[in-house]
Amino acid sequence: MPYNRFVEIGRVAYVAHGDDKGKLVAIVDVIDQNRALVDGPCSGVGRKDLNFKALHLTQFTINIGPSARSGTVKKAWEKEEITKKWEQSTWAKKLATAQRRAELTDFERFKLMKAKQARNRLINIEYGKLRKAERKAPAKPKKLKKKKTAKK
Repeated sequence: MPYNRFVEIGRVAYVAHGDDKGKLVAIVDVIDQNRALVDGPCSGVGRKDLNFKALHLTQFTINIGPSARSGTVKKAWEKEEITKKWEQSTWAKKLATAQRRAELTDFERFKLMKAKQARNRLINIEYGKLRKAERKAPAKPKKLKKKKTAKK
């Protein structure tokens, strides 16, 4: 599959680091080969320039013109339902899971460990039953392979 997430006007990006880390922005204009003018009216990010190194491009795009105003960006954002699509994406779910795990208390980590142990115990019991049943079952006879005859 060829790469198809290019820096373009209307591309939605995830801010990887900086003051607005973890928020979504739309690229409004490309300033030079290192920076873009971005705006995130629905995520609380004001219009400013960001380095491309701070942006992770998403699969989402909105249809806006060059240097579109914040109101236009907001309307296009809401029309495309970018926030809803982002929340349903695997990427956002992984970030939410990582954040949830980071916020666990010691007791919650302990409960999680015990739940994993209980689950693994059940899996091993079922696996043992299957293995035991397989050993008791009579061996299946092997099928004979037919020899291929050469066509002349």
